[in-house]
Amino acid sequence: MINPFRTLQRAIGGLIPKFLTKLFSDSKLSPTSTSGGFAFIQGISGSQYTTETNGYSLHARQYATSSYETENRMSPANVIYPINTDEIVTTVKYAKEAKVAIAIRTGGHQYSGASSTIAPNIQLDLSKTFRGKDDRQILKKDDQTYVRTSVSWALGEFNAYLGENKLFVPHGQCVHVHLGGHCQSGGYGQLGRSFGLLGDHIMSFEIVDHEGTVKEVNQMNDSELFGAILGGSPGNLGVITHFTTKVYRDEDYKGSRGLKSIHLYSPETLERLLDQLVEMSDNDDFPGNYDFCVSVLSSSFPLLDWFPEADQTLKEEHPEIFGEDGLILWPRSIIVYAQWVPFKPTDVCDISWFDRIKKGSLFKTEGVKPMSELTADWIFRNVREFNHPYIKSTTCTSSKTLAKDGWPKWITGRLDGIIKPNGNDLWVSAQFQNFGGKNSATYKNRNNGTSYSWRDSTIVATVDCFYGANRQQAARDWRTVNIQEGIGPNGIFSKKDKRLLWGSFGDYDLDKVWPAYYEDQAKYDRLKKARAKADPDGTFTPNSFSVKRA
Repeated sequence: MINPFRTLQRAIGGLIPKFLTKLFSDSKLSPTSTSGGFAFIQGISGSQYTTETNGYSLHARQYATSSYETENRMSPANVIYPINTDEIVTTVKYAKEAKVAIAIRTGGHQYSGASSTIAPNIQLDLSKTFRGKDDRQILKKDDQTYVRTSVSWALGEFNAYLGENKLFVPHGQCVHVHLGGHCQSGGYGQLGRSFGLLGDHIMSFEIVDHEGTVKEVNQMNDSELFGAILGGSPGNLGVITHFTTKVYRDEDYKGSRGLKSIHLYSPETLERLLDQLVEMSDNDDFPGNYDFCVSVLSSSFPLLDWFPEADQTLKEEHPEIFGEDGLILWPRSIIVYAQWVPFKPTDVCDISWFDRIKKGSLFKTEGVKPMSELTADWIFRNVREFNHPYIKSTTCTSSKTLAKDGWPKWITGRLDGIIKPNGNDLWVSAQFQNFGGKNSATYKNRNNGTSYSWRDSTIVATVDCFYGANRQQAARDWRTVNIQEGIGPNGIFSKKDKRLLWGSFGDYDLDKVWPAYYEDQAKYDRLKKARAKADPDGTFTPNSFSVKRA
């Protein structure tokens, strides 16, 4: 069936490049005409895909596309794959003269689609640009180790490179997320309490600014821009190509211990594990050596993407969860990650803490490992949890009375209502992680010059609902009740709506909902001023989910 809206969009898209071609016919940056789609940009030898180019839909597609396929969020006029910094400079200068904006993508995993844009704006894809030998290097200075890396590496590749060199740094868990967006939006992950965020460890950026100038930015030469890049907005303030990060050595943290376990889902088991998580988060004095994360997954989840080592063991010890053909039936599951790291030689691990967590587990891997190996264990090695569109929800709380308020029982009941029924065409992927306490590195790093919000969070909760055909409204209604009962002055989880930019959802106009993402007006106004200075023409403001210029 012909989609009249798409037809109209393409017709308009065909008019825009003709206008621009005429406008810039005397410029060396002028576009070259194509058959009906947006013009290619001269001076780019890397691939370009316009709206009429074969393969455009594939290259315009992003992680969030399936959830927003009826909304025009991810249909740029041109998708460009530059091969080097010079071609980035050419693109930026062209966009500035043409008065169009650039959306920058490295992995394309922004949950609201904010790493994309719509015509006549441009999509700049850096996923393949900087992947040479010189695009990741180990540097040493004053007995401290650093890694200079490009934004084009995926998180799994970055982790593997560090592991090969017995190094580690805190970061997230999604293997295919690329470093460009990940470092700017925080890099939240399993080491959040013990070491903080990935962004806390970035020392400098190499960027192409709005004039096409290549420069390095750090806290010494431009603290305002440096801080705004780290947590200021899902929109960009320049094209980041490389960054240098402080990293840690395995040899300085000998004796670190990790536990990864599978529990067959039951509401009783989930509530018990969340009770233990809340004991930890409600205790402001809990030692900073410990990290704890609980994930809950509906049936049909590809479990062995998290536990590839469990396949044969489960076949032998639990044949009841396998079909006659030997294929696992992917039961409803609870996945637990727990970690302890010694900060000094006299630190002692509380083994009973681990024993309580692993009680009744179906499968577990546990023991003393170097930190670089543990960080690899925490990585989820599939692109997404379920191959369906989903309703996103990531919120955080600073509450230290979650046990008293009955949050573990309440959230268990909410999840059970979706997980337990068979054949309801709804699937949950939920994750709860403790980041809090006065000994948490995420909290202690709160005044380090970055702009990441809600540093006092005790728990970050992601509760995503994937849905089948004709079930979007049911998933949306379920989230609405979660928000109504969990968030607000009488909320069981948080008295204020607190969201994180990497897990954004809801209203796509950041100027309307900024109080959910930033602590106060003063902070938001400071970021607006930084935007006005770094992006005066809106070259890096490709959509409404960006901090506006002052």
